[in-house]
Amino acid sequence: MSGEVDLEKLLALLQPQLLEGEFVFCNLKGKTLSDVLELDPLSSYQEDEGLSLLLSKEQAEGAGIQYDSVFRGITLSVHSSLDAVGLTAAVSNKLAANGIPANIIAAHFHDHVFVPVGQAELALQLLTELRT
Repeated sequence: MSGEVDLEKLLALLQPQLLEGEFVFCNLKGKTLSDVLELDPLSSYQEDEGLSLLLSKEQAEGAGIQYDSVFRGITLSVHSSLDAVGLTAAVSNKLAANGIPANIIAAHFHDHVFVPVGQAELALQLLTELRT
């Protein structure tokens, strides 16, 4: 099942939803994903500097993993194609225009945006305004 590629349709169908809980990005130098599966990461990426993980704040604290900032997640809840052009740009531009950092993760069916905890409700409102 392929997702939508047309930006106007993507924006019209956009239904951002705030995820439960708080999340943190962290880095574990010298580790691989198989070393940390018990942490149940929401996302992972092997960078030159080490394994980057997106974890629940609770999981990170329970494992004694350091982090810098705490985020809330917003799922865009529209089935976008990985070949779609412009959705993440529209999202990041809308948030940037309002001083909100956007950490965007593209998954197979949806895009997910992680914003600072204190700006999550405003980010959700702004993303809802993108609906055309």
